[in-house]
Amino acid sequence: MNIAGNILKMRTDYLNKNNPESLNKIQYSLPIGENMLSINNLIGTKIQLIYEGLINCVVCGKKTKKSFGQGSCYTCFMTAPQNSPCIINPELCEAHLGKGRNVEWEEKNHNKEHIVYLAKSSAIKIGVTGDFPMTRWIDQGASEAIILAKVPYRQLAGEIEVMMKDYFTDKTNWRNMLKNIVSDVDLLETKEECYDYLPEDYHEFIDEEDILYEMQFPMENYPNKIKSIGFDKIPIIEGVLQGVKGQYLYFEDGKVLNMRKHTGYYLSINY
Repeated sequence: MNIAGNILKMRTDYLNKNNPESLNKIQYSLPIGENMLSINNLIGTKIQLIYEGLINCVVCGKKTKKSFGQGSCYTCFMTAPQNSPCIINPELCEAHLGKGRNVEWEEKNHNKEHIVYLAKSSAIKIGVTGDFPMTRWIDQGASEAIILAKVPYRQLAGEIEVMMKDYFTDKTNWRNMLKNIVSDVDLLETKEECYDYLPEDYHEFIDEEDILYEMQFPMENYPNKIKSIGFDKIPIIEGVLQGVKGQYLYFEDGKVLNMRKHTGYYLSINY
């Protein structure tokens, strides 16, 4: 069977929606053109992905020779609110002051409740999100996560994240994550320690619930070595799909393909 179109990052869902504390059997779907392709159903199947040499900006739709910021043309990367500096550095956000590249967009997306979280992979990561947090954790390939704080706007979440960088990383070691090397640190105990790390003025924002969320990915046997592959160097990628974690597809011999990196690429997929 063949399906073709521009792709977006994989979407995630859960079979057990009534019990969000145990996210068993994460389901992956790939938006491609007007279609939604179930990735879980392809695990164990030989698939072929062909890059047709076309990239369209996910913001304006125009053809672009190179993708910036995971799917934007250069103009949108420099001007669109989705690519504002505060996306990477939330402490720079000015949405609560009525400012930003697009005030209306900032008001809707950044001047609202944000979550500061602790996520576990090979180390404990501190992070910020204004969206459904489980999606964020799954995209990062976290095995466990817990909400540290809830704040009324993005910039305040960024302040807390900056303070916590002295104790936790704000980046994911993608190679260790893909090899399923997981820290043995207790997240519940770690969250309790954060009271000592944060000034008392911020204690009111610490989330009182201590729910530990666990993520289980559709991947059984993790490779010892990882080799990253991509369409810019290999226009045709094929092999038996071994599993999925984060936004990566696993193939034989530890080969992994970052689908999010290729957002906006026009692909033809045979399976």
